[in-house]
Amino acid sequence: MSKSTLSRSSIISSKDKINDLVKLAGWVANKRDHGKVTFIDLRDETGLIQCVGINNKLKDLTIESVVEVFGKINKRPESLINQELETGEIELFVEDYQILNKSSELPISIEDDGLNINEESRLQYRYLDLRRSRLQKNLRLKSKLINAFRKELLDQDFVEIETPMLTKSTKEGARDFIVPSRLQTGKFYALPQSPQQYKQLLMAAGFEKYFQLARCIRDEDLRADRGFEFTQLDLEMSFVDQPTIMNFLTNLVIKVCQELGVKIKDENFPIFDYQEALTKFGADKFDLRSPEDKKEGVLAFAWVINFPFFKKVDKNDRAEASDSKSAWTFTHNPFSSPIPEHIAAHLEGNQTEKIIASQYDLVCNGFEVAGGSLRAHQAEVLRATFRTMGYSDEQIEENVGHMLKAFSLGTPPHGGIAFGIDRLLMLMAGEDNLRETMAFPMTAGGRTSVMDAPSAVSDEQLAELKLSVASNKKSS
Repeated sequence: MSKSTLSRSSIISSKDKINDLVKLAGWVANKRDHGKVTFIDLRDETGLIQCVGINNKLKDLTIESVVEVFGKINKRPESLINQELETGEIELFVEDYQILNKSSELPISIEDDGLNINEESRLQYRYLDLRRSRLQKNLRLKSKLINAFRKELLDQDFVEIETPMLTKSTKEGARDFIVPSRLQTGKFYALPQSPQQYKQLLMAAGFEKYFQLARCIRDEDLRADRGFEFTQLDLEMSFVDQPTIMNFLTNLVIKVCQELGVKIKDENFPIFDYQEALTKFGADKFDLRSPEDKKEGVLAFAWVINFPFFKKVDKNDRAEASDSKSAWTFTHNPFSSPIPEHIAAHLEGNQTEKIIASQYDLVCNGFEVAGGSLRAHQAEVLRATFRTMGYSDEQIEENVGHMLKAFSLGTPPHGGIAFGIDRLLMLMAGEDNLRETMAFPMTAGGRTSVMDAPSAVSDEQLAELKLSVASNKKSS
């Protein structure tokens, strides 16, 4: 068989092709020059294989060059087997090769886990950083996690529906990123903090089981487990009560973890009252693992319920101070419903500090990985929430009039949840930082990977949008 008629094989499949001629392609992960014999470790997405070049073959290769090699797969002598490689029992004797793209010297090392390299350099050359086996493993696990959720939900007759990325600025608990409109001068879209309102409108539309892998964007303070952009598994169900949906979600998480081979401490997720959690753990996010559980990478899930619906506004929190026009703001989101026995007091605007929300948070290993609630589905319940926050009837109509209209036209009772995919993956992968689970995350200072953003735009773009940028220079 000639090189020209041979199709490319994956490196891992070479294990079954001893004495066969194969064509492989990938990156030069390592090179060892021993005079007339040159060894390289060739890497593709399936693994690594040692290639042997005799009589000056492979000498001109550089580390991380992309190369195609052609030759025979041989079994290594017993004494030369590399037990650390899945292909350690074989090697390829190169008959011919072609450099597809020669690499210059790398600006950052990619040989180890990269955690000792400063973040700015890693994210500037993120496409190199992502060649690390650790990050390759993380992103492939993310794909499996997403598809395990998707498969299970589709099997349960959920419908996957996308919702808009350009929407209206409303009160959802964080600052909006806003986008100027070219066609409606002086007006702005907002990028979605979540699909909260649209998924409730889908319940009004009669889609009783909805989900999507939603991109959410919030202008909030950055930290190791929080970014401007993130992915959440968003789902909503009609005609459910709180125990039913929590039981469904528990089983969903268990099945996904089983699919991925992830160990769970207790499949009967314990349920803690919010006040009980504060008393017992000092926080509503806590870690139930033993030292042995931590060594074994176990996930310990628990539910927290019976959260206060409202809290006093923190005047130092710009988002809280902006959202509320009274002394009160919501603890989770304004679209939740109070528990049934507190709806009457909620409608009357009484005992605000005692009203409990039909909210349920899923915590794992000290982090909140999902949050959901039964929603307001009647106009007067949502209206009462905004009245407690000090909104006039006119202001309520301006902010959520579209929701009130939908609720007056036959919206069923419903509830749902949003899983933080990046945060859940961070725990599954044993990482300490959310950015290790994203392909192109932002820096801790809010700058993008690889591309230099945020950046200035041209005067022509600003003129088309009829915008001007105020100078930051102080007058002398």
